Amino acid sequence: MTRTSSGITRLWNPVALLVIADSAVIFGSFYLAAWLRFGMELDAALRGLGPMLPRAIAFSVFVMLGLVATGMYRGRQRPRLWEAIARVIVAVGIGGFGDILFFYAFPGLDTGRGVLTIAMFLACVALSVTRVLLLRVFDFNPVKRRILVFGAGEVASYISVLRRRADRRRFEIVGYMLIDESDRSAAEKRGLDNLLPLTTDIDDLDVDEIVVALDNRRGSFPTTRLLKQKFRGVPVVDIVEFLEAETGKIDLDVLYPGWLVFANSCHTDAAFRAVKRFSDVAIGSMLLLLTTPLVMLAVLAIWIEDGPRAPILYRQKRVGRGGKHFSLFKFRSMCIHAESESGAVWSRKDDDRITRAGKVMRRFRLDELPQLWNVVRGDMSIVGPRPERPEFVDKLKDAIPLYDYRHCVRPGLSGWAQLNYPYGASVADAREKFKYDLYYIKNTNVMFDLFILLQTIEVVIWGRGISMAGARDPDGLLPPNHSDAQLQLFSQQKQKQDPGPDLQQELKQELKEEGV
Repeated sequence: MTRTSSGITRLWNPVALLVIADSAVIFGSFYLAAWLRFGMELDAALRGLGPMLPRAIAFSVFVMLGLVATGMYRGRQRPRLWEAIARVIVAVGIGGFGDILFFYAFPGLDTGRGVLTIAMFLACVALSVTRVLLLRVFDFNPVKRRILVFGAGEVASYISVLRRRADRRRFEIVGYMLIDESDRSAAEKRGLDNLLPLTTDIDDLDVDEIVVALDNRRGSFPTTRLLKQKFRGVPVVDIVEFLEAETGKIDLDVLYPGWLVFANSCHTDAAFRAVKRFSDVAIGSMLLLLTTPLVMLAVLAIWIEDGPRAPILYRQKRVGRGGKHFSLFKFRSMCIHAESESGAVWSRKDDDRITRAGKVMRRFRLDELPQLWNVVRGDMSIVGPRPERPEFVDKLKDAIPLYDYRHCVRPGLSGWAQLNYPYGASVADAREKFKYDLYYIKNTNVMFDLFILLQTIEVVIWGRGISMAGARDPDGLLPPNHSDAQLQLFSQQKQKQDPGPDLQQELKQELKEEGV
């Protein structure tokens, strides 16, 4: 929550409200289920089950974990009705399975099949209704944070082209403060509206936050005015931090020299690195053990289709922590000598070079199970930026600022970029994914890693590159009702991000060879 002079408590974080609402609904569903199961007599339920509170808490915790695992707490989610309901059903199913395991381990807290079944049904109905209603309320939230932007140049324009209602659930723009009145014409061409002269009295605007978005800070930084508002209790943030918080990534186009040097990260903490490495070994070893039946099935499927002498694995050089190379392992999912048979053809949907076993493995990411061995032996982590081939790293370092910074951590099986951005085959796509990698490196902690790991279940269930945030729009930064000025600005930004077609073609060839 944040201060407002009008006395209204403005909506700060819709995700936090979703968590609170969902917890209350799940908790209430369990009590209602017990009440219905025992003839609408709560005393009878207490006699039949025992204390209700620990049982209701256990049920709520497991269903909430299921909601996280199915991507229901993405900050900018925009699900269709059927998709929201489907994900709620899967989440409650995961929660119910977790409850069964919990009650098996602690039989003294068992609720019985009747209460659990009714509670799961009620939770599905109640969560579906509240989820749809709350997301609609968030989209048209009348009490968003009121943001004043100091600046009306190219840097400030990155706020104006945030595209969807879901991107603006938490704020509304009061206006853009012109540092120089002569810049008004250029600002209007960029599609900025609500332009305010520098003489405007900020106290009269009733703002909740000020974002500093100046193209040039030398000689024009309004220190006195900003300090006055900060002392009044109005938060003052930099454009980099604002976009980071609202988009879940760090925009390279608004970074200024030295910003990343002073940014805090848990990866500089030796204790965190030790805990992360211990967790990688423990989780990797446990998953290797638990997935042994799946590994055997994958090997058997490959042998049945291609014969017992067919290669099971393939290895490929990738770049790891500190720029060191390592061999990444995968199950082979394409036919042998795919390139010689098909020629120079890009991989596509229903590619006939992918084997029948490979299609199943790719759909559920079983082809990546051998990488657990990479995790155990220290080449990779469970969570981190996905590793790239050395040939591409050398070229992307020249095309994308700070790209080599992603190698300050171990690459991962799953990562923040994989949850938020689909596969791509251009420098612009690599650049966009790198923004999410930077965000992860800067903000990582144990809970963030756990959050990413749980949401990886969503990718496995619903398919690669599909998430509640929606698939990537080719005009990804544009709002639904964009103006011609915003369209022109976006085109210019895309041209700046993409240095040319040569590396794009090589990336596409690489994705083709990997069968993506």
